[in-house]
Amino acid sequence: MSLIDVESVPRRTMTLFFMADTSGSMAGNKIGALNDAITNILPMISEISNTNPDAEIKIAALQFSSGTSWLYDEPKNAEDFVWQEQKASGLTSLGEACCELEKVMHRNGFMKSASGSYAPAIILLSDGGATDNFDQGIEKLKTNNWFKAAIKIAIAIGDDADKDELKKFTGNLEAVIEVHNIEALKQIIRIVAVTSSQIGSKSTSATDTTKQDQVVEEIKQQIENVDGANTAADPAPAADDYWD
Repeated sequence: MSLIDVESVPRRTMTLFFMADTSGSMAGNKIGALNDAITNILPMISEISNTNPDAEIKIAALQFSSGTSWLYDEPKNAEDFVWQEQKASGLTSLGEACCELEKVMHRNGFMKSASGSYAPAIILLSDGGATDNFDQGIEKLKTNNWFKAAIKIAIAIGDDADKDELKKFTGNLEAVIEVHNIEALKQIIRIVAVTSSQIGSKSTSATDTTKQDQVVEEIKQQIENVDGANTAADPAPAADDYWD
């Protein structure tokens, strides 16, 4: 018998946040593709969590239209999270969504974990521009230390997405991914969510490259094979109306 009983070290937590635009302009194929894509990637994220020795992944989801609401009142383990199908209507309260995200990203909110937390990963999906005070909301959010350290990726759905606002959210245009058709939207949601989960839930290595930079670089490599997707820093493909 060993003189020392070694207990397994509790895994830390990494929370994956979805911020989903459910305003009226998302009606039809856009909201349908978003619902399908997030539902279909949940088993992948659960598998990443279950096989990761460093961290378990929890998921939180915030929808914003004329106001905001969380799908659940706390992050759920990846294997327990069930996406609630969203319907599209109303305006685009992105500023309020930023304030709501800031409110919960504290240790007495969604970031509480007995074993400690890695910085979160945040995926923002939007097809338009804020109809409320976005600048006030994003400035408040930028004061949050968890947000400063987070992986931040925005998916700009269609040509009407406000890429300047999304750039303010992510910090640079390379972290804003434009999608121009339904299949591209589904593929990019999968790529972004899986890549962010894989990299965000690992221990930080001794390198000058941040997790944000690692995720952006990995996504850039993968979207080269996705028809109808590009980073906002690159020229968009020839425009066709795929959304109707």
